[in-house]
Amino acid sequence: MQIVTDTGMDMFLPAELLPEIEIHVVRHAITLDGKVYRSREDIQSDELQELLMATTSFPTTSQPAPGDFADLYRRLAKTDPDILSIQMSSGLSGTYNAARLGAQMVPEANVTVVDTKTLCAALGWQVAAAARALKAGWPLEKIVALIHRIGDATESIYTIDELKYLIHGGRISHMKGLLASMLHIRPLIGVEKVGGAYVQLGMARTFDQALKGLVNIVARRHAPGSALRVQVLHSYNPKAAETLHHMLDKIYQCTWMPVAFMSPALAAHTGPSMVGIAYAAAATFEGLP
Repeated sequence: MQIVTDTGMDMFLPAELLPEIEIHVVRHAITLDGKVYRSREDIQSDELQELLMATTSFPTTSQPAPGDFADLYRRLAKTDPDILSIQMSSGLSGTYNAARLGAQMVPEANVTVVDTKTLCAALGWQVAAAARALKAGWPLEKIVALIHRIGDATESIYTIDELKYLIHGGRISHMKGLLASMLHIRPLIGVEKVGGAYVQLGMARTFDQALKGLVNIVARRHAPGSALRVQVLHSYNPKAAETLHHMLDKIYQCTWMPVAFMSPALAAHTGPSMVGIAYAAAATFEGLP
């Protein structure tokens, strides 16, 4: 069996957690000032944000087409027809549906497409765990159950200091976003579990208060002193990432994943100020290969 995912994923993990098999990635496209980039192939997150800060234009993103998935599935099926395709949330992108349609175009492949209802680091954790389980010889049904188990236990939350990119990209209601921008409100945003869409979890008047708000959201689910796996990601805001890391480290027994840049395909919709975390109870990952 072979594993496929997309660039809605971020997989920055310690070496001991990285899978030992190849993971095949179908890429989103980013268009800015008339030029098209393939996420994490033609452009990295820091490069994208530097371009954004030097232009008045807004980027647009394009999900992979069904044909992109079909081409990959067809090529992979020549060596192994069993394929597990693990995609970012259908509530935030049409990528899952593109993968499903692509699979229908390749009858010689036996493709299982999973809608993770999440993205970014949380998706990366699922993909990495699935790949390690595959390497250890787990059957498909057990691997899919593992993906869902990690997804159910993991939360992704973030905040942002400027809303214009989210407003322009349609990721939040234009009128509500415009009002919040005028009032200098910083939203606290999460990914809900049923539809896998963004949901507002709160708001703050200042960015420092927004960072504290993220920590408070974690505290609603996990008591101080709890053992957690945590990963901080940002679009181009290492200072805020360091602050958030320090705040959480004082409260929880954290198993830290590396602080990293968010995928360009995702950061195109946030601008440079975004910072967020993925977190789950450390016990979620006990017994994994």
